[in-house]
Amino acid sequence: MRGARWLIDSLRDKLPFDKSLGQHFLVNDELLARAIELGEVNADDHVLEIGPGPGVLTEALLATGCQVTAIEIEPVAVTHLKEAFSPEIKSGNFTVLEGDALKQKWPDSLTKVIANIPYQISSPLVEELTRHLRNPRTHEMQKVVLLVQEEFAERLVMEYESDVGSLGMTVALDWDSEIEEKIPPHNFSPMPKVNSCYITMEPHGEKWPCDVRLVRQMIHLAFDQRRKKLRSTLKNVPRRISRVKGWHAGRWKLAYTGHLEDERMERRPDELELDDWVELCCSFTDSTIES
Repeated sequence: MRGARWLIDSLRDKLPFDKSLGQHFLVNDELLARAIELGEVNADDHVLEIGPGPGVLTEALLATGCQVTAIEIEPVAVTHLKEAFSPEIKSGNFTVLEGDALKQKWPDSLTKVIANIPYQISSPLVEELTRHLRNPRTHEMQKVVLLVQEEFAERLVMEYESDVGSLGMTVALDWDSEIEEKIPPHNFSPMPKVNSCYITMEPHGEKWPCDVRLVRQMIHLAFDQRRKKLRSTLKNVPRRISRVKGWHAGRWKLAYTGHLEDERMERRPDELELDDWVELCCSFTDSTIES
């Protein structure tokens, strides 16, 4: 194996550090191995890596014998990866796609996502993971391991009461998420100004008694003004309500009016647990079903 330092230095010879791309490369080989361990990666897996950069995690993934598809937005890094991993590309074990991981089509056969992602795409990437998971045409996603900023990790798993928000609540509809390990800045090149964390996400397969898309929209709507009571925030119609089958602005307003005397409407969004949101959504739905 060439090792993290060699791969990073090789890319740096071709491409100076670009702060705008969030390029902070993990240089600790033990921590790279930890990602493989957390993901329980084996030769039967098809792993998606997002933003591989110099390929330090790529090399560790390929060493397991798994199939790797990597999406990289920087053209010079794509060229570097194709040169550094030419034998693996020829063997069919490694595929490099140039483009934006939030826009590029992901392979349907993925079993896992293991990635040290650019921190600025953390939230939209989690949304993309959920869309992929819910797509009936894709292979069942088994596990996700991401290296993210510590503050984002805490909000994702709702580590503290102050972290309770729309991100953690909506993710919990589909995933069990955990913070696995904190990683200080000195393990990166260049060093970021914040701590990072490995997080794992595993789909729990829960079947909810109402349309999960409606639950997500209700949660986002309420947390947009998290200090206000639901009586105030849910009076507004979710912007994308028409995307939920059977729902439109008129039905939402009817459901809201029917719940004006509901004691739950006197609560603020961070006072509700996930089951409370699901129950409220079911109540909105049941109260407007046409007989």
